[in-house]
Amino acid sequence: MGKENSKICALFVTSLMVIFVVPFSHGLTNGQDVYAINSFYVALGSPPLPGWVSTGGDPCAEGWQGVQCVGSNISTIVINGANLGGQLGDQLMNFSSIVTIDLSNNQIGGSIPNNLPTTIKTFFLSANQFTGSIPDSLSTLTLLSAMSLNDNLLTGELPDAFQSLTGLINFDLSSNNLSGQLPRSLQSLSALTTLHVQNNQLTGTLDVLQDLPLKDLNIENNLFLGPVPEKMLNIPNFKRDGNPLNTTVASSPSPLTSPPSSSEGPTASATPGKSANGPSSQDGSQSKRSRKSRKTILIVAFVAIGVIVCIVGVLLVAMLLIRCCEKQSKLERTTMRPEAGGYKGTKEKPKGNNSLIEHTAETKKVPVLQEVVQKPMKESQIDTVGMEKVSQKPSEQREMDMARMGVIAPTPPAEKVTVNAIGPAELPRDLSLPTSFTVGSLQQYTNSFAPENLIGVGMLGSVFRAELPDGQLLAVKKLDSSVPQGEESFLNLVSNISKLQHANVVKLVGYCVEHKQQLLVYEYCGGGTLNDIIHSGDELNQKLTWNARIQIALGAARALEYLHEVCQPPVVHRNFKSANLLLDNELLTVRASDCGLASLISSGSVRQLSGNILSSLGYGAPEFIQSGAYTLKSDVYSYGVVMLELLTGRKSHDSSRPRGEQHLARWAINHLHDIASLSRMVDPSLNGGYLEKSLSQFADIISICIQSQPEFRPPMSEIVQSLLRMMPREPISRRSNHDSSSN
Repeated sequence: MGKENSKICALFVTSLMVIFVVPFSHGLTNGQDVYAINSFYVALGSPPLPGWVSTGGDPCAEGWQGVQCVGSNISTIVINGANLGGQLGDQLMNFSSIVTIDLSNNQIGGSIPNNLPTTIKTFFLSANQFTGSIPDSLSTLTLLSAMSLNDNLLTGELPDAFQSLTGLINFDLSSNNLSGQLPRSLQSLSALTTLHVQNNQLTGTLDVLQDLPLKDLNIENNLFLGPVPEKMLNIPNFKRDGNPLNTTVASSPSPLTSPPSSSEGPTASATPGKSANGPSSQDGSQSKRSRKSRKTILIVAFVAIGVIVCIVGVLLVAMLLIRCCEKQSKLERTTMRPEAGGYKGTKEKPKGNNSLIEHTAETKKVPVLQEVVQKPMKESQIDTVGMEKVSQKPSEQREMDMARMGVIAPTPPAEKVTVNAIGPAELPRDLSLPTSFTVGSLQQYTNSFAPENLIGVGMLGSVFRAELPDGQLLAVKKLDSSVPQGEESFLNLVSNISKLQHANVVKLVGYCVEHKQQLLVYEYCGGGTLNDIIHSGDELNQKLTWNARIQIALGAARALEYLHEVCQPPVVHRNFKSANLLLDNELLTVRASDCGLASLISSGSVRQLSGNILSSLGYGAPEFIQSGAYTLKSDVYSYGVVMLELLTGRKSHDSSRPRGEQHLARWAINHLHDIASLSRMVDPSLNGGYLEKSLSQFADIISICIQSQPEFRPPMSEIVQSLLRMMPREPISRRSNHDSSSN
């Protein structure tokens, strides 16, 4: 009775709040949503989130951190990796039309509430401290398409409540303490392509999953029994190790052995001539004859195998002799043939070279680059593929190429990039992969991924500083388990990234795929991120003179030019922002990070997260925000926002500013062509240390980059050329503002 009375009182208070608060809420945000987010904020323990308050407020108009709205209704809450605690509370159901809730990588505890908003489509609570069981009310979320509850402390059995979740595509329950059998209602998930339930205590058979359109299934380290249904063997990415499954397959008897004799064990009923205690003398003689016949068959079989082996051996030796003779004959003919023109190599192409290129293009495992960059080539290798020697190229042309593209090698035909002459059969699997590290070694170098070595946290995982025994520093990106990726796909990704070689792209030096962990090891950039330097305080910001900012903008542009126009096929970055631009200790050379990871960002739940982050941070191009379409021109827009940060010293999105100035690109677009307004926009820390002409040229580049229509944005090669014309003739240095202004 006490519990019922408390529930009645809570319902009564909620009703009063809705009745009296909603009508008198003034502002853009729906009053019901204001009440819901206030209650949610209190349940979390009122953490220090910019803009958030426990009573009232206007989340949509005031731009609360991680909150997005459609009209006057809150549609999205994304607060990932913010060290939130507390609980979710019981008021989530009061959100009127919320679509996405992402609270991954926090410390939120308690149970998952029963009353969830029925409008929710994506619900991510991974890597928290949730306890209890998964609620039966899951059945009310009929619009749900993606749900991640992995890496929590959930217990109990899965509810039999999936009948109505026909739109669920991605479902992750891995690394909890769930038990019991898979419920029958899982058969209703007709759209499910990704299911991760590894590292639990689930048992029973897998029959309920056999008719689902699964592409990625991980059931490792559970207690599943019985045979794997034949239909499930066709799942492209199926991991099932660590289960007591019956993996034996019934097969027909071998031709070298006879069927088991009836004398090998007692039958259910006695037969004439055989007692229950043992075989009769007649059965004994039959058994001897049977054994003799088996021996005879075995002897004949071994003799036949021996004869076949000898024949095959003779044929192989004969084939080798014939091939040797043919090669010798061709060599003699080649040496007798006079040289033609300037060609000095043999006219016979190395065998396997074409097949290697065809294999690479067919499987699309690595991007074929139009230019071989930063790798010295032997003269004989260059001659073999029909290219001019590097030493024969005029020095003036090489300097122009280096200034424009940041590369030092000539441009061979695309089909002749591969100079390796071995064929696919001889190609080791990891030939194109960088150094392979073990988890143990990376734990040693990062002090077990200690918090003091944490460099940053992104949408794909965390980055840690690693120090090798020889003192070399590396950056280790530890991919989240929520990023769906099989081992083969990961190795293909590593191979692709290792091909990206450019002075303005962070170099991948190694990788690790072990113990269900996937890590990328990069070179270390000691200057920090451009975002930190611009926005962390005056001391660092003042080191960026106007000329240094032009130099940084040029380096960032060259990185995108390389990805967009040199790599074939072109590489879309998809997450270009100042936090992904790393500087050296002198704050002059900039390198773009996260290059080549677009396939991870565009997969599953990360795609929704990437859209939310780019939009909420102000880097998302209009076409991406409106339709989710992301192209090379979307990268150009994000680049323009980075240039705006360099120009103004402002954040790409700053909720602490007046409403009209919070979104940097939208605010700045109307002030870039008026020199008076432009002067007022410039970062105050520059103290006037720039020329008006240079400032105007910089603003013109920004203006065309952040055009609302993508077709009006220029290719990155044009931007590079425009910035090259702005570069001062004297070397860039870390001069003081006084020195800069005096020039």
